[in-house]
Amino acid sequence: MPMFRVQDVLLSDDVATTRFACQIHLCMGACCVIGDAGAPVTKKEIPRLEKAYRQLKNRLHPESVEIAQQQGVTLTDSDGQDEIACRKSGECIFVVRNQAGVAICAIQDAYYKGETDWEKPISCHLYPLRIRRVSGMDLVNYEHIPELCSSACEHGEKKGIWLADFLKTALTRKYGAEWYSEFLQACEHVRERYGTTT
Repeated sequence: MPMFRVQDVLLSDDVATTRFACQIHLCMGACCVIGDAGAPVTKKEIPRLEKAYRQLKNRLHPESVEIAQQQGVTLTDSDGQDEIACRKSGECIFVVRNQAGVAICAIQDAYYKGETDWEKPISCHLYPLRIRRVSGMDLVNYEHIPELCSSACEHGEKKGIWLADFLKTALTRKYGAEWYSEFLQACEHVRERYGTTT
């Protein structure tokens, strides 16, 4: 996949050319439920997650509490990547269900209610983007999994919403407003190359 660069970040071209707008009431929060592993987290985020668990454990599924107490809130995979623990079903231990049965993040729900000042891990906020650190640079790829996000892609196409715009808050949180402004300009150039500016 061709890539473009914004400062010290390399991004796959489809980050610029993809239309995307989450429809959680249609996917039912699948990105928090389906997967081979838990969401990747940084070392700095682990104390935040542990604090969130202590604050929210009374709202979590009993199996989530059992796993957190026995194994911890996070675990480290064979590559040394820290990730959030998951239930046997594949659900993140912080998943709760709203009245419509949609899987939502208990941490984010508490954030929206003004109960915490931390929204959720940055990897969750950036999804469907995934970041790998290689030779001092971030490599950012769009992770397209049809069974998770086909409704988001269809909605983005229908409404004309770019993935780059949909993730403005998350990308600004990660890299800053100046970087994001430069990123948008770079996206325009990439779209011109592909003839997808409209």
